[in-house]
Amino acid sequence: MIRVVFAEWRKLRRPTLLLGTLGAVTFFSGLVSSLLFLLIDSPQGNGDRGIKITREMLALPQGATQAFSSVGTLLGVIALCVFASQTAQEYTYGTLRNLLLRQPGRVKLLAGKLISMKLFAILMTLVSAIVAIGLSYILAGTKDVSTALWFSADGWHAIAQTLLNVFISILGFGIIGMTLGILLRSPISSISIGVLWLLIIENIIGAVKPSTLDYLPGSQLSTIASGGTVDVSYSHALGMGSIYVGVGAIVATILFWRRDVAN
Repeated sequence: MIRVVFAEWRKLRRPTLLLGTLGAVTFFSGLVSSLLFLLIDSPQGNGDRGIKITREMLALPQGATQAFSSVGTLLGVIALCVFASQTAQEYTYGTLRNLLLRQPGRVKLLAGKLISMKLFAILMTLVSAIVAIGLSYILAGTKDVSTALWFSADGWHAIAQTLLNVFISILGFGIIGMTLGILLRSPISSISIGVLWLLIIENIIGAVKPSTLDYLPGSQLSTIASGGTVDVSYSHALGMGSIYVGVGAIVATILFWRRDVAN
């Protein structure tokens, strides 16, 4: 098992993949953090879907993680793309056959890949947290936002809780990406369908019938990252998200175990 983890991590730490992914994580974390503070006085709002986040709200212990939790969906999309491509390309390039010669236990091979990708998700979460919280602290001083409570006991608890929530969200998106990669066995198809559903189809369905957002998978995982919303509770999102991810993981495992490795 440990050899599978190291073998998969060797692929994930390739400079083009690792630096490119962390660069995207840094960019989006910095962008969301900057907009949150630079548009704090904008009548159009400075939060997701035009929500106005005031100075008083940002001065609360949870204020340090406001931008970090808001970038959870974008991090999830990045994770979905990375996990889907890394899983599907094994079929495209025919390398899965070689891997199975060294490790014939298919479930063990899949579990090792998942563990390695969990480590990658942890790295994404930590980098995003450092950028978002650090930049928020710098910008808070320029916008007269008090940070006195950010690093109190309650503030550190909020940071730890948000770290866990964002990690769960990223991992959920990533497992869905792995499922698509195994199901479609094509990096382009897996990524395009996943991104199309999350960024376009779910938003269209939600705009036509808002109540569906209580049950759509991408919406649930995004809600987990933000720690719950006014419309959807954290426990509901965690339960629904776990069902989607669990079913996806079961389907992926069965297909990986039973289906021929050829593309």
